[in-house]
Amino acid sequence: MEKELTRVELQLMNILWDKKKAFVNDILEELPEPKPAYNTISTFMRILVNKGFVQYTTKGKSHEYHPSISREQYLDFFMNGIKESFFSGSFHSMISFFAKKESMSQKEIDQLMQMLHENKQTP
Repeated sequence: MEKELTRVELQLMNILWDKKKAFVNDILEELPEPKPAYNTISTFMRILVNKGFVQYTTKGKSHEYHPSISREQYLDFFMNGIKESFFSGSFHSMISFFAKKESMSQKEIDQLMQMLHENKQTP
């Protein structure tokens, strides 16, 4: 996976991740009004197949699409790109940025500290 998803592609992937598999009509049902044309969604699905994010099974004259990567795999790729691009690869800098921007409750801070403690690598 080398490419990031566009906003529209991410919207379609979120539908697929939630549904696990879907035909174009199933995806259209989930989209808000005004709904795009069937051919528009079909074109986007072909793009997602070509990018390697989606696979399909042929069912008669239709294609049933399913994700070829998980939401977590994409999130990991995407966030790593953010970390590398904006924070020189520093997890500390990235966390510091979000900690300064977000108003966190004491409970949230404690939970974050607990997660960091649990994930601390021992030498």
